[in-house]
Amino acid sequence: MCLPWAAALEREPALVAASSLDRMSDSSREFHKPVRRPAELFDRVFSAEDPAEVSRVAHTTAHALLARVRADPDGAIVDRLVAFTDEHGIDDIAELWSRSPARTLPGALWRLYLVQLMIHDDPRTAALLYERGRAELASADDVVAGAPSPAGPEELVALVDTILRGLFEGDFAVALDRAAAFCRVQASGATHLADDYEATEPERASAFTTRALRLSDYAADLTVCAGLWRRDALS
Repeated sequence: MCLPWAAALEREPALVAASSLDRMSDSSREFHKPVRRPAELFDRVFSAEDPAEVSRVAHTTAHALLARVRADPDGAIVDRLVAFTDEHGIDDIAELWSRSPARTLPGALWRLYLVQLMIHDDPRTAALLYERGRAELASADDVVAGAPSPAGPEELVALVDTILRGLFEGDFAVALDRAAAFCRVQASGATHLADDYEATEPERASAFTTRALRLSDYAADLTVCAGLWRRDALS
């Protein structure tokens, strides 16, 4: 399997060689298939023999990828980066970035790919949450996120892909702010749906509450990351 950022980093072979992906066997590459995760399990944590090495690789690849693509935002490479989880699942990205602290560049990229995967996996529920959150949330987050009104499943998929694309060819901090606003609207919708189901379907209510808390955490982390990026301090 060829990772889309390999082309962006082709002038830095040492960085690619350092990746934990290079320790995969040839058979793993040949027979790798996309791995999909339901939304409620999208916080998978991967083990590592050397946490310091994993951290170094995570930060190196995230910074090198972003610098290369933003310096020369080739449309084909950006398209492949945006569509990466659809084609390959989440495991390869997770192996690189999932253990990074939330308020770092690899941590921010990991969370954005998780949000994208959540929307792509179940766009109908995402649209339901977004419309409910839009109606209940008294803030400008809906405007910042930029969804059309009403926002159906296809519109939500297009929106999250547009936000992710903005990381590579637009204002990075604005893309993070839009993602944070999107998460807050979704979290509001999940919270109110949890209240609706609490009396009749407590397990479903609990699932929505868990999603709301996770999305709220992501929103807070992405907002901080946007501020750090503007100060040139997002490590």
